[in-house]
Amino acid sequence: MKLSARWSGWTLASPTILFMLAFFVFPSLFLLVYSFWKASSFQITPAFQFDNYVRALTDELFWRVTFNAVIIGLMSAVVCMAMALPVGYYLVFVSRSRLLEQIILVTWFSSYLVRIFAWRTLLGNDGVINTVLQSLGLIDAPIEALLYSRFAVGVTLIHLYLPYCIILVMTAFHEIRQDLIDASRDLGRSQVGAFFSVVVPNASAGLVGAFMLTLIMTMGDFVTPQMLGGTTGQTTGLLIADQFRRTGNWPLGSAQAVIMFLLVVLIFVAVIVAGRTLGFIPKRRKQRAV
Repeated sequence: MKLSARWSGWTLASPTILFMLAFFVFPSLFLLVYSFWKASSFQITPAFQFDNYVRALTDELFWRVTFNAVIIGLMSAVVCMAMALPVGYYLVFVSRSRLLEQIILVTWFSSYLVRIFAWRTLLGNDGVINTVLQSLGLIDAPIEALLYSRFAVGVTLIHLYLPYCIILVMTAFHEIRQDLIDASRDLGRSQVGAFFSVVVPNASAGLVGAFMLTLIMTMGDFVTPQMLGGTTGQTTGLLIADQFRRTGNWPLGSAQAVIMFLLVVLIFVAVIVAGRTLGFIPKRRKQRAV
């Protein structure tokens, strides 16, 4: 029975495992291999060299757009989490309304490009924001910095990925029993105190996952910076995409992608260390041998 149950588990998990191997693991390995190859005259030659990494790490443009990507990604992820935490808590522990969850899902499934164009219209010189401010007499000329800037990219990314972040936060909160919160309240904790002493530590793994997934998507997005970033809001994702689409330098683009992956890993480690230092993430206790 145990053997059949084990095989049935593998059978159920095999489609997901095969999908991850085919569309994530193997492409990532190919990307790593390509990063050591050589490209010249639109020809890619197998080799083992670190020239692509040296070129990427010594390129001022790469570090400038990487700085943009990190700043925009971190700010977008932090704002998304700050908005998703109270909304997720309200939907899971207070309202329990399925209608609000469905509205969030509908927002998430709306067209990606339509939402980008909507913000492009809102933030433009003749957009709603500048028009209202001018009609109120608060400004004499349109604020050109609203569009084609880091601000435009950040605001749009928050709008794009906030529903996804809320869903992830709600998933983490669903794992917490209501009686734990009630017990904390009975012991004198306020609503906010119960949230930080019970909800956040018990949901820390899911919350870290929600933050990191939001960060990865906002840092890696290249369509939004391309349409709204202008010259100051370009990110590494757009630079890497150009290496594959326009210049044909796949090895250099692969090296830049690997560096970005390692940078995300460093940010993940920093988040874990900061969370444990501040007490939001409980430290693992060593189990004593009996």
